[in-house]
Amino acid sequence: MDIIAALAQELNLKPSAVEAAVALIDEGNTIPFIARYRKEATGGMDDVALRTLDDRLSYLRNLEQRKEDVILLIGTQGKLTPELEAEIRAATQLQRVEDLYKPYRKKRQTRAQKAREAGLEPLANMIIMQVTSKGSPLEAAAPFVTPKAAEAGYDTPEKALAGAQDIVAETVAEDPENVADLRSFTESTGEIVSIAVDADEKTPYEPYYDFSEPARKIPNHRILAIDRGEREGKLRVHVGVDAQAAVARLGSRWPRRQGGFAPVLDAAVADGYKRLMAPSLERELRARLTVRAQTEAIRVFAKNLESLLSARPVRGARIISLDPGYRTGCKVAVLDETGKLLDHGVVYPTPPRRDIAGTKRELARLTKRYGINTIVIGNGTASRETEEVVSDFIAEAAPELRYTIVNEAGASVYSASELASREYPDLDVTTRGAMSLGRRLQDPLAELVKIPPQSIGVGQYQHDLDQAELARTLGHVVEDVVNRVGVDVNTASASLLSYVSGITPTVAQNIVAYREEHGAFTDRRQLKEVPKLGPKAFQNAAGFLRIAGGANPLDATAVHPESYGVAREVLKRAGVTADELGSGGVPDIQQRAGSVAMLAGELGCGILTLIDIIAELEKPGRDPRDDAPEVVFSRAALSIDDLEAGMELTGTVRNVVDFGAFVDVGVHQDGLVHISKLSTRFVKHPSDVVAVGDTVKVWVERVDRERGKISLTMVKGK
Repeated sequence: MDIIAALAQELNLKPSAVEAAVALIDEGNTIPFIARYRKEATGGMDDVALRTLDDRLSYLRNLEQRKEDVILLIGTQGKLTPELEAEIRAATQLQRVEDLYKPYRKKRQTRAQKAREAGLEPLANMIIMQVTSKGSPLEAAAPFVTPKAAEAGYDTPEKALAGAQDIVAETVAEDPENVADLRSFTESTGEIVSIAVDADEKTPYEPYYDFSEPARKIPNHRILAIDRGEREGKLRVHVGVDAQAAVARLGSRWPRRQGGFAPVLDAAVADGYKRLMAPSLERELRARLTVRAQTEAIRVFAKNLESLLSARPVRGARIISLDPGYRTGCKVAVLDETGKLLDHGVVYPTPPRRDIAGTKRELARLTKRYGINTIVIGNGTASRETEEVVSDFIAEAAPELRYTIVNEAGASVYSASELASREYPDLDVTTRGAMSLGRRLQDPLAELVKIPPQSIGVGQYQHDLDQAELARTLGHVVEDVVNRVGVDVNTASASLLSYVSGITPTVAQNIVAYREEHGAFTDRRQLKEVPKLGPKAFQNAAGFLRIAGGANPLDATAVHPESYGVAREVLKRAGVTADELGSGGVPDIQQRAGSVAMLAGELGCGILTLIDIIAELEKPGRDPRDDAPEVVFSRAALSIDDLEAGMELTGTVRNVVDFGAFVDVGVHQDGLVHISKLSTRFVKHPSDVVAVGDTVKVWVERVDRERGKISLTMVKGK
């Protein structure tokens, strides 16, 4: 197989671009680096397209390796024919290769193998070929009751015939074409059926106590729910297939003859399907459905995570961060605009102490002393009661203040981590958690990279997913967002630096150690002095590591050092020096420098690369997160009791799942906008309409105060 041609056709890309991308990957270049700085070679592929190409490249290379392995394994058995080898080499799916290899795979002793060793294979061939015989099948089987067969247990014609049927059944069940055909039949006609283990037990799985749905139509979230119910011992699940139709379909693949062996063949075919094929095909189908559902769940999780990490930073926020609790009180962390801890303590606005007056006095003291303009409240236990006290405090004594609720998913994971202990060895776990909440508002990306992505809480059934694949995919998302934004090498934590293109966790630690020993970096070239940061790592990382206020103004931009000569020439033609760039850039630099196409030709630079350089010189170090929706702040608390049907509210999307979106409308419980209420048009998936962090207008449709559930709609009057 020509892998380059296959990738180009499958991904609808030019073969030359695919070949260049594969070569760049094989040379050790990272996806972010290739996407940003090698656009000419790849035809402008973005990080999503390159990741897809990289995944498919790995799959196809594994496929080719597996083909070679299978050919070698069959060859060592002396059973490889030119036709079989050609079929294996022509396969485009691993499943097809495994189907072709299945009859030759070494396995535990089977009934068919035992019968073959007893010399019954010629009798099995007579059954398959429907050899006509004057006598009955038992009479035909009698000569095969040899001493060898008798010793193996086939000491009567009846047993010999049964042994031959076992061989036929296995032959039928392992034939690659039969397997492919019945697999397709099972997928197209099978149903996922579930019943309750105990129909009287109340569980979250009651909708699946007597449930069936065609496998080809069942939504992914139902597959994951049924899988979980089965794992927890609440459901029994199987694939419902019309076995009679399946057997008839399988039998039709042989020429039918009106001989004595016809009923014997029919019985063997039925046995081959029911005993050998059906269980295997059921396992396969359920495994494929689970993989499909998990793949989609991981995709949605990744998209949600990307939106969350790309949230707009709240700059200039001086924060009182509150991590609510009951018995142990509400932890307080006071942060300046840079996230530096100024003060910390505990207040008790919630039961059992319910010291509301004391809490308000402390909030007033901290606000006045530290010039606070924002209060952040975690959304966990006791959040509702804490929010009421904060809202009353603002209304009574500090109307200039604003507050917001922050999702605290993963904060406890970070605060108790080894990383947090290294960063703040003198602080207790609770104070670290409160600090993390405040910093999530100031710079979501810088703070959230300290937490394992799967703990951030913007997915669905994340604990049921393939954890290795989830971690790999989410790690790629974090890497892409970090490099899209860029990192200040003089302020970034080791956690953030470790996601920079080409930077390993060890090198990230070395960068932090280098700046602690030598002071702030003033030139990108100093990075070459960091231990273990070699030439390849420097090439991959340099453009994403920014130095503000350094010796070279271009070091504060996304222009790669390899393109500094081009950037300086562009500035020269525009009549601007690098020192004049400043933070505002040169908004009209393209008009002043002249035609991009002409300039690219004169400077020997690719047009796509030059466009990026000019955009960066127009707005040096621009943060793409500034295009994200602004954070919605509150000044007065709402309760679920305040909500009424028809009420219009503004909210923030907190999570997107297969069946809808959860929206924070300022009460403790997020409301659900069902997929059918997201738009007046058909919505294939909620992520096509909304993303985590979006600010949306919603209307209250229904409030279930007893169960704490809020139904919302984004379609007025619907």
